[in-house]
Amino acid sequence: MIACTASVTEVAERAAAVRRRIEAAGADPTAVTLVAVTKGFDRSAVDLALAAGLVDMGENYAQELLAKVDPAKVDAAKADPSARWHAIGRLQRNKVRALAPHVALWQSVDRPELGAEIARRAPGASVLVQVNVSDEPQKGGCRPEATAGLVGALAAEGLAVRGLMAVAADGGPGAARPGFRRLRRLADDLGVVERSMGMSADLEAAVAEGATMVRVGTALFGPRAERGGMRK
Repeated sequence: MIACTASVTEVAERAAAVRRRIEAAGADPTAVTLVAVTKGFDRSAVDLALAAGLVDMGENYAQELLAKVDPAKVDAAKADPSARWHAIGRLQRNKVRALAPHVALWQSVDRPELGAEIARRAPGASVLVQVNVSDEPQKGGCRPEATAGLVGALAAEGLAVRGLMAVAADGGPGAARPGFRRLRRLADDLGVVERSMGMSADLEAAVAEGATMVRVGTALFGPRAERGGMRK
């Protein structure tokens, strides 16, 4: 992880620019949750985002999320009250116990076994079902035709299934848009509200197709450190 070199003013201005993009794409920016993705950055990105007025933080890796929770603001098993953490990456069941006190929304639930472990460690937790809308094997998520069954299984575990999440197909906004449309239709059919879709490069396409959450990292914090030492 690296420190974020942006200033609070810069992050606030970039967040305002993202909201203008959301508005230009046809949505009320106050109705679309902006999740600040801190992957690759250390706690400095969280502090900058909080100071800029952002509260929803997204993290792909369990160990990075745990490293960024401010120990000075954590009371025993209670979450950092200053940040609302979203687990957005592929998740192993053995990571759930450590994450449970800190995660407000589990966005990448893609199988019943993972849901059962979340229900065991965080009863009644809010979750999204991740759907592989692009049919790309390297992408996480359940198959679209399995979505209804998984939503039912998670609800039976006592979890609050708030909606669906997807990672777009590779190839830019044009390639991403059919998958976003597919996710919106699935959410409509299932009667769930949240549609977490769209990132820095394709959020306009996601918003146009009905996104209620966008997951934005580089548009807020700049190039990040990727695993293996490369910056992106």
